Amino acid sequence: MEGEPGYADPMASFNDWLEGARLRTLPAAAAPVLIGIGGAHFLGEFSAVRSVLAMAVALLLQIGVNFSNDYSDGIRGTDKHRTGPPRLTGGGKASPKVVLYAALGCFAVAGVLGLTLIAISGTWLLLIPGALAVLAAWFYTGGRSPYGYMGVGLSELFVFVFFGLMATVATTWVQAYSAPWWLWVAATGTGVLSVSLLFVNNIRDIPTDSVTGKRTLPVRLGDHASRITYTALVGIGTLLTGLSLAQTSYMLPYLIVFVAPMFLIPRPVLRGAEGKQLLGVLRNTGLLTLFTGLFVCVALVVS
Repeated sequence: MEGEPGYADPMASFNDWLEGARLRTLPAAAAPVLIGIGGAHFLGEFSAVRSVLAMAVALLLQIGVNFSNDYSDGIRGTDKHRTGPPRLTGGGKASPKVVLYAALGCFAVAGVLGLTLIAISGTWLLLIPGALAVLAAWFYTGGRSPYGYMGVGLSELFVFVFFGLMATVATTWVQAYSAPWWLWVAATGTGVLSVSLLFVNNIRDIPTDSVTGKRTLPVRLGDHASRITYTALVGIGTLLTGLSLAQTSYMLPYLIVFVAPMFLIPRPVLRGAEGKQLLGVLRNTGLLTLFTGLFVCVALVVS
């Protein structure tokens, strides 16, 4: 049964695996860590080793989530009618077992690096949110009752917490042992932008998710309300991230740089773009998230 999940040729190409890693989502993992690195430097406690470890953990967790999602959605048949690029499992490019091992491997390496970072910094309390992050990553679409299928906002909440608040604040905390107010503002802003990235991805999949029973929040809200919500998330996230620079002289330059993208990126969504047309929006939302984080990082470093 060639092409069916579980019977596929496991020799997926390198490009297939890159697509499975979903590189468009990685800015959501990198941006908060960049801000946290900038925060540590601003506080005079920058550590290159701890910064690299924090970035590696964040990226590996995100890739692990993506492979886990590929595996779980694939074996459930959720990806069978998707409009985006074919997935490894659902598209018959790799066996479910291999994709599962890839996900677990990413989680395992992220766990080892995370433990190393915690041991070096002595911040043992971070073991609790670290373990919760891995569990949240797996049960997003894994297990018998994945919260990613419920559409009650848990997916968005956990993205906000783990790829916003935790990633930003923890990166600074393991270096400076401090978390000033402006860091929390930046963490909130980049967390909201990460949620917007998830939101536009799920808007694209509303037609197929509705058929396969995957009740994401956009499915429950409906197409129109979801597009308005996405636009609001982009605006709020961009502005809040910039407000974190209020203690520096770079808040106005930030707003000048990002005010146009903040309005332009959501335009195709508001105009009714669908399916593959939203892939560009997904990419641009990721780039906005990445570059706002990079701007804040550089501003904090040079301040």
